[in-house]
Amino acid sequence: MGVEKNTARETVEEEPLSPCSRLFNSPDFNCAIIVIMGCKVKGNALAIIDGLKHTLVNHPRFSSILMSNGKKGKPRWVRTKVKVEDHVIVPDIDPNIENTDQYLEEYISKLTTTPMCLSKPLWEIHLLGLKTSNAESIGLLKIHHSLGDGMSLMSLFLACTRKTSDPEALPTVAVQKKQFGPTCYSGFFNKIWWLFVGLWFILRLVFNTFVDILMFALTICFLRDTETPLLAKPGSELIPKRFVHRIISFDDVKVVKNAMKLTVNDVLLGVTQAGLSRYLSRRYATPKSKESMRRIRLRSAIMINLRPNTGIEALADMMAKKSKCRWGNLFGYILLPFSVGLETDPLEYVRRAKATVDRKKHSLEAVFSMAFFKLILKVLGLKASVVLVRKVIHNTTLTFSNVVGPKEEITFHGHPLSYIAPSVFGHPHSYENKVIISVTVDPTVVPDPHKMCDDFVESLKLIKASVLERGLYKMEV
Repeated sequence: MGVEKNTARETVEEEPLSPCSRLFNSPDFNCAIIVIMGCKVKGNALAIIDGLKHTLVNHPRFSSILMSNGKKGKPRWVRTKVKVEDHVIVPDIDPNIENTDQYLEEYISKLTTTPMCLSKPLWEIHLLGLKTSNAESIGLLKIHHSLGDGMSLMSLFLACTRKTSDPEALPTVAVQKKQFGPTCYSGFFNKIWWLFVGLWFILRLVFNTFVDILMFALTICFLRDTETPLLAKPGSELIPKRFVHRIISFDDVKVVKNAMKLTVNDVLLGVTQAGLSRYLSRRYATPKSKESMRRIRLRSAIMINLRPNTGIEALADMMAKKSKCRWGNLFGYILLPFSVGLETDPLEYVRRAKATVDRKKHSLEAVFSMAFFKLILKVLGLKASVVLVRKVIHNTTLTFSNVVGPKEEITFHGHPLSYIAPSVFGHPHSYENKVIISVTVDPTVVPDPHKMCDDFVESLKLIKASVLERGLYKMEV
């Protein structure tokens, strides 16, 4: 009887979709993550299939199909048997292609408009025997966003990889250490001082949260970003997107970070602001338009993961032992204002970025936005929630995020990787002393994404050069 119970549970095990997963799965908000893997060797489909059988398919989300009972039935995940071969796609590619980089861009662009088959788990991997400027072959992992948030999915991907130097060891991922408050509270005056600091922190938190919630509400109602060459037109979500990326040195980012006592996020945001400023100044035709750039309202709608991130060790153990661990979509939105305009001092972009990030750290905007959308979903239903989220996205210009990658070179089921470039709309991503700037654009809005990437690269060079010229960076001996 016990065996029959276990078998039955494995074949009919069900789990309802989280509110965020239901949002991602709605027809008006169908969203997927694409991870571009540059391999240092030619692709071996059999090795990939065998590796996936022992890792990815052991995760409940990657071995479940989406089902619902009629139009009003709540969708749920139902466990099923997975035939890995159906998820690994090896297209026939002409070996005489002249511009392989352009072919890759066009192939990925087609993937953005190809719907995923609901009769099987919502993921697939494409293996392209295509030698590009940065890799001997390419792997494309496409995952529906309803399976999980970006941080969780990237952690799961890294849990499927191993160090190139040690095939049995998981990669090392940097973990940000957070420290709150003082290390010592001894002394009466010291306690009084920290009491006032705590009260000031609470007042700032309440005020910033109130202002952010107000701006969020106004954005839903009518507040739209300034009309610029970057602002998408209605219906742009139906147009095939273009994925473009650039690889830059993480050491250059660390030079600026250490010299100005910033975080990596501060530097990347500053470089993005500088790059967008360069790009917009070129797209505007008249000097008057360039001067008006300082008055531009340009914001990014950023999804903030509110669930504590599961470590890759726990995920690797879960896939090996088929056990359970924390998983799901749990995120809120924040609206991040970008400061654009031509600056004579390149470091001003980074200073403004730090001020913006520090301001957003003292706000509960993400928590309140998550609670608001969950309430709307529960009271008014999925359609109303989708309408409100779409208003936030359509009234802002772009999305911006970054993901921490491994510190050393890694292999994916026997394939050493030269780079990883994950993207939904655009995610700077660090990998083995590199930063991969990945940009996803609507070609009708941004017809020259390569020039935009070049602007990001050139901006980092100017910011680093300014740091070195002023003697702000002291090389460690």
